[in-house]
Amino acid sequence: MSSALTDLCRYPIVQAPMAGGASGPQLAAAVADAGGLGFLAAGYKTADGMYNEIKQLRRLTGGPFGVNLFMPQPALADPSAVEVYRHQLAGEAAWYETPLGDPDSSGDDGYEAKVAILLDDPVPAVSFTFGCPTRDTLDAFAKVGTYTIVTVTSAEEAQAAQWAGADAVCAQGVEAGGHQSTHRDDPQADHTGTGLLSLVTQVRETVQIPIVATGGLMRGSQIAAVLAAGADAAQLGTAFLICPESGAHLLHKQALTNPLFVRTELTRAFSGRPARGLVNRFVREHGPYAPAAYPQVHYLTTGLRQAAAKAGDAQGMALWAGQGHRMARELPVGELIELLIDELEAARAALSMRSPR
Repeated sequence: MSSALTDLCRYPIVQAPMAGGASGPQLAAAVADAGGLGFLAAGYKTADGMYNEIKQLRRLTGGPFGVNLFMPQPALADPSAVEVYRHQLAGEAAWYETPLGDPDSSGDDGYEAKVAILLDDPVPAVSFTFGCPTRDTLDAFAKVGTYTIVTVTSAEEAQAAQWAGADAVCAQGVEAGGHQSTHRDDPQADHTGTGLLSLVTQVRETVQIPIVATGGLMRGSQIAAVLAAGADAAQLGTAFLICPESGAHLLHKQALTNPLFVRTELTRAFSGRPARGLVNRFVREHGPYAPAAYPQVHYLTTGLRQAAAKAGDAQGMALWAGQGHRMARELPVGELIELLIDELEAARAALSMRSPR
């Protein structure tokens, strides 16, 4: 690892910031205490909500941690397409006996307010999703000693992040669960993307700053592979989703290894942006028709997702998961990280034995 990343975590393991409740203070604290870098997900939080979670996390651990922010998105959605999708979801609203949300109610997600709080009361690391901040913003974080990481899905995005002054990039392969962090939401690119090993190699050949690799990583041997490809650390999300410290809904945790859910795919069904999740009834019925409209679709379906969870119906929930979800292990965070490191060292030892002398 680079010296700065080494200062943040004893092991080259980062816990992915999973928005929606999974990545709360308990999970981030457990990861920090076990030698990894834990992250709070502030993307859907208010500025006050983020601040309160930071306070909770600091009470739970003295270890380094990070906070993830969603970059503000341009208003590009076609209102008529959103309205058509609203009509399509009318049956879901009737079934779950809950009204659809107002797609125009989101307004400002508080990005500027969150940045102001994080500059006034700095945290060890801040990462960004759905785009790259301005150089002024990244320079401001550097001045207060915060390590900045920009999530990228291509070598071009990585180069832009380096030019803007990011300390590191998080290279996200198409295997990753949850939202694809493309800097530009291309409606024609829903089912395309670069595999993680190829992406890490491309990014390593393009930038000089550290790389955190993420996308479908569930075993220490996979961590060894991305480190060998040029990454400085590995970020895991689905692997931690099933841990008892995770705030994910019990139905979501159970679904990861439930034989009923055999595969994942990228879908706009729940948020209007491509995101990888387990294929359930909602994804099959609505995914092909969901418009490229984030965050409008997210707010339109929020009530439906909550009602489905309350009803115990995993077929109506957003079950975000990476391609390696069937390899999830229900272990406390400390035990999982210890096992991952043992697997990593075993893989490195095996590779060393095979290498020509």
